[in-house]
Amino acid sequence: MEKRKNKKLINVVETVAPGTDLRSGIEQILRAGTGALIVMGDTASVMKIVNGGFNLNCDCTPHRLYELAKMDGAIILDDDAKRILLANVHLVPDSSLPTSETGIRHRTAERVARQTKAVVISISQKREVVSVYFEGNKHVIEDIPVVLAKANQALQTLEKYKSRLDQVAANLSALEFEDLVVLIDVITVIQRGEMVERIAREINRYISELGVEGRLLRMQLDELMGTISEDALMVIKDYCGEPRFAEKTKLQLVEIGNEELLNFAAISQMLGYNGTNVLDKSVHPRGYRLLKRIPRLPIKIVNKIVDRFGSLKAVVNASTDMLDDVDGVGAVRAQTIQDGLRRLKEYNLLERYI
Repeated sequence: MEKRKNKKLINVVETVAPGTDLRSGIEQILRAGTGALIVMGDTASVMKIVNGGFNLNCDCTPHRLYELAKMDGAIILDDDAKRILLANVHLVPDSSLPTSETGIRHRTAERVARQTKAVVISISQKREVVSVYFEGNKHVIEDIPVVLAKANQALQTLEKYKSRLDQVAANLSALEFEDLVVLIDVITVIQRGEMVERIAREINRYISELGVEGRLLRMQLDELMGTISEDALMVIKDYCGEPRFAEKTKLQLVEIGNEELLNFAAISQMLGYNGTNVLDKSVHPRGYRLLKRIPRLPIKIVNKIVDRFGSLKAVVNASTDMLDDVDGVGAVRAQTIQDGLRRLKEYNLLERYI
């Protein structure tokens, strides 16, 4: 539910982000101090509460929005805010619907959004505040400098958390090669990885809200994140009870709250481990994560190797002839796998002990 809500919010803020015609029209309305009520969606539920006004069915441009906002009635746009369908309409939502707003325009906006499931934008005439209502939620559009400041602060936090994730991931890799992993080492990596992804999702929302102003932030975020999400899935696949349930387990991690994410016992249960002192239990990786880090080794081949040998230790100890016997590997790729694992072992052991 939370994931769906975040996706909906991102879609909404992208519609009113800088660089769009709708945002340009909103800024003109704010500068003029006229206020406005804009409904995005021409569904049957919206049309049922529309009274009066006149049909336009024309392209949506910033200047047209500004001119139409001079009238008291609401403006009806299509779902993607590309066309103006109706203007100067009177909206009559169900008055029994709950609302926390006090102003008439904002109360109407919240009730319309609740009743019709449409996106409703309320532009305050006096306070110069833009509020977006959707599916019972409210989002206030903030000034670009404010959003940029929050996004930059979040990026700094992301860098610190990613640095810590790299440390615990390198430690896990070294322990895997030595076959000394205990469950708490695995959970620490999973925990840190999900924390990093949560910060990234927050930054992604800021970038969506910034529109064309967020291009440099997008480049920074993409560079910082790299393959973190994929690596996190591989860790779960290495250690969960059944590898085929790894994606389901990762989705469960996304849904849990921050307090539960810090609960080692809760995460161990998601992985399929129960009992007392389970965090000190010795566990053995299947090898998905480290094999995936070998360049030009497709995931299909990784799956076949793990299916054949069953554990990272068995893969590391396998000869080139044994690796060659796996369907799709071949002599050249078998040597590449051995060389790749040897380099990873040397690098991660060095990272751990220096």
